[in-house]
Amino acid sequence: MLTSQLVNGYNGYVANGLVAIDPITEGGLLWTPLLIILVKVLVIFVLGLVGTMLMVWFERKVVSGMQNRVGPNKAGPAGLLQTLADGIKLFFKEDLLPNRADRIVFRLAPFLAFVPAFLVWAVIPLGGDFSQNADGTFKNGTVEIFGQTTRLQLADPPVGILLVLALSSIAVYGIMLAGWASGSKYPLLGSVRASAQMISYEAALGLSLAAVLLSSRTLSTSGIVQTQDRFVDWNLITTGLLPFFVFVIATTAELNRPPFDLVEAEQELVGGFNTEYSGIRFALFFLAEFMNVITMSGVMVTLFLGGPQGLFDIPIIPGWIEGSVWFILKLLMFLYMYVWFRATLPRLRYDQLMDLGWKVLIPISLGWFLLLAALREFANGDRVASLRVVAISLVIGAAAMSLFMAALSVSRKNREANSTLAPVPSGSTPAQSTTAGSTTAGSGKGSN
Repeated sequence: MLTSQLVNGYNGYVANGLVAIDPITEGGLLWTPLLIILVKVLVIFVLGLVGTMLMVWFERKVVSGMQNRVGPNKAGPAGLLQTLADGIKLFFKEDLLPNRADRIVFRLAPFLAFVPAFLVWAVIPLGGDFSQNADGTFKNGTVEIFGQTTRLQLADPPVGILLVLALSSIAVYGIMLAGWASGSKYPLLGSVRASAQMISYEAALGLSLAAVLLSSRTLSTSGIVQTQDRFVDWNLITTGLLPFFVFVIATTAELNRPPFDLVEAEQELVGGFNTEYSGIRFALFFLAEFMNVITMSGVMVTLFLGGPQGLFDIPIIPGWIEGSVWFILKLLMFLYMYVWFRATLPRLRYDQLMDLGWKVLIPISLGWFLLLAALREFANGDRVASLRVVAISLVIGAAAMSLFMAALSVSRKNREANSTLAPVPSGSTPAQSTTAGSTTAGSGKGSN
C-alpha cells in the first residue's frame, strides 16, 4: 500500500510539473500532445537555423548600405543564399587539428558555444493570443491546436528566466575551452578575455534582470509577458528605463559584439579564440555568434517590451498569429540596433571595458535596484511617501558615490606611487615622459 501511495504521489508530482511546463500535458502525454511537442521542437530548430542565415545576410546588407557598398548580391535573389553558399564551402574545407591541441576539448568546444543558443529558445514565448476580451481583459496567450490548449513556446518552467541565465553563462565555456585547447598563445589570450568580460558584465546583467523580476514577481517567461498587457505596464516603463539600458550594454558585452569584441580583436590576437579553427568547427562558432544575437534579442523583447503582446489589435490578422507578428517586429528592432552598433561604434580599449563594467554599470544597477525595492516596500503607491523615499535615496546615493570616488582616487594615487615609471608632467605626452625618465635614470647610473 505504501508503494502504491508513493507511485501515485510521484505520478501526481510529474503531472503537475508537466502542466506547469505546458498546458497541453494536462491530460498526460498522449499521441496528439506528443506530436505537437515534437513539431514545436522541429519548428524551433528550423527557425533557429534559417533565422541565423538571414541574420548574417541582414547584417551584411545593412552594413554595406551604411558604408555605401552593394553587399552580397550574387547568390540568390538580393544575395539571400550567400550565407548558405558560405556554409557549404566551410563544410567541405579541410578540418585542421593543431599538434599541441587537446584533441577532445578542441573538438567539443564549438558545440558548447552553439548548443546553449538553441536551448534558450525553448522558454521564449514566440507568439500567442493576447487579444482583448469583450470585458476589457486580455487573453493569457494560449492557443488551440487540433483541439489541444497549448502555448507557442516549447516549455514554460516556473524558473524559466533562471534557465536563460544559466545557459547564457554556459556559452562562454565554449569560447574559453576553445582558446585553452588550441595550444597557442593568441587563442588563449582571447579566451581569458572572454572569461573576464563575462564575469565583469554578468553581475550588471543580473542586477538589471532583478529589477524586472521585482516588477513582474515571477520567474516564468510567460508570466513575465502576461504582466505586460499594456504599454504602461511594459517593464521598460515600470522599471524606469535604466535597467533596460544596462541590460542592453551588458548583453552586448556578453555577446562579444562591437564595441566589446575584444575577444577576437584581429589587430591584437590574430583571430582571437578561434584562430586555430577551420572548416565546419569554425562555422559552428560563426553560427553561435549570430544565433546568440537573435536569442538575446528575443530575451530582451520578452523581459522589457511585452514579448508577443502588441500595442493594439490588428483587425485583419487572427489573434494567434498577431502575437508572432508583434514579436518579429520587436525582434527586428533589436537586430537592427546590433548591426548599427557594429557599423558605427569603435572598439573600446580593454581598460575602458573593465572600467565600464565594474565602476559604472554595477554600481548604477545596484543602486537603482535598491531604489525600486525601497519604493515598493515603503511607498506603496503613495506619492508623498515616494518623494520621501527618493529624497532619502538621493542623499544615500550621493554619500555612497563620494566614498566610491574617494576610494578610486586613493587607489589611483597608490598605483602611481608604486609605479616604476615617472609620472606624466602636464603638457607632455607619455612617450616624452618615458624618454625623459629613462634619460634621467641613465645619467644617474653614469654619475655613480
